[in-house]
Amino acid sequence: MAVQPPSGNGALLPKELAFTVVTHSPSIAVALVDFPLVEVILIGGQLYRHSVVAVGSAVIEAIAHINADLFFMGVTGVHKTAGLTTGNYEEAGVKRALAARAAETVVMVSKEKLNSASAFAIGDLSLASTLIVDGEPDAEMQQLLQQKQIALL
Repeated sequence: MAVQPPSGNGALLPKELAFTVVTHSPSIAVALVDFPLVEVILIGGQLYRHSVVAVGSAVIEAIAHINADLFFMGVTGVHKTAGLTTGNYEEAGVKRALAARAAETVVMVSKEKLNSASAFAIGDLSLASTLIVDGEPDAEMQQLLQQKQIALL
C-alpha cells in the first residue's frame, strides 16, 4: 500500500489496524511510529523542503519495485483541463510514478485548490478513482467528476 496521507499525528487510525505504508514523506513515517502493527517503508532521495518529501531519480527507481493497493495523493490543483497538478516538477514525477504503481488513487484536496492549476501536471483527472474534498465542489466540477466516474467524498 502506498500512502501519502495529509500531515497529522494519525490520531484517527485505530491502533489495531495492520497494514504496510510505503512513503516518500519522513513526516508520515514518523507519525506512524507509535502504530505497532503498521510496517513503514520509507523511500529516500533528495529532500524537497517545501513539502518535506523525497524526490528525484532514487525515489522513482524505488517506486518501480512496488505494487500498491491504494495511493493517497495530495495535490495543489484540480482543474477541468489541466487535471491534477502540483508546484514542483520533481514532485509531479514522483506522484505520477506512485499512481502508476497503485491499483487505486485517492486524491485529497482542499476546496480552494479546486478549479485551479499549478505549474506541473501530474495527470488527467481520471488518474483518480476518488476525490476527497473538505467542502462542496461547484456544480460543473461535480458533473465532470461524475462523467469521469470519480467518486466524491
